[in-house]
Amino acid sequence: MGYGIKLKVYGDYACFTRPEMKVERVSYDVMTPSAARGIIEAIYWKPAIRWIVDRIHVINEIKFTNIRRNEISQKIPKGNIKKAMDGKSVELYQVAPDIRQQRAALVLRDVCYIIEAHFEMTDKAGEDDTPQKHYNIALRRMRQGKCYHQPYFGTREFSVKFEHVDGDVEKSFYKGERDLGWMLWDIDFKNDMAAIFYRANMKDGVVDVEELKRKG
Repeated sequence: MGYGIKLKVYGDYACFTRPEMKVERVSYDVMTPSAARGIIEAIYWKPAIRWIVDRIHVINEIKFTNIRRNEISQKIPKGNIKKAMDGKSVELYQVAPDIRQQRAALVLRDVCYIIEAHFEMTDKAGEDDTPQKHYNIALRRMRQGKCYHQPYFGTREFSVKFEHVDGDVEKSFYKGERDLGWMLWDIDFKNDMAAIFYRANMKDGVVDVEELKRKG
């Protein structure tokens, strides 16, 4: 086990999209481990360390709401970007009214979680990369509210507020056990971006990611 942290994250809305929903977004009941890791990495990440999410504490009651969102149906072509990099004259913009689509989304509201995570050193660590050094930097950034880019809950418009937890974890709204079904755990970047799923279970408001992952 590496150096651990506890981070409280909260916001007005969240959408951890189920991959089986192809057109309109439908959120999972709780935050996915990959989303939790993304929030931590937005605050502090270096090639020398790898963050691992241990537990996700669901503090507030799980509440859904329906919204409508404006999305676009296409991206700027990759070929145009390569031409621009080669110095050629090419248009790198899109006309929003032509490709805009309004879609419904089932999202979470009034969310609050506490993420327990730790990091381990990678093979890219140098002589100056010590666990103590990275741990102290991560703690300082979390306590000061610093981040490389604004962390978000699933989509960029749902920004995250965060603060480091020094003491005990807040009590959850939930008591007892709740089966959350199959959830996305992470993406295997070394295996052609394959999705990895796990059977999520919440006990007294806590999703023990590492324990559930070991059980398969």
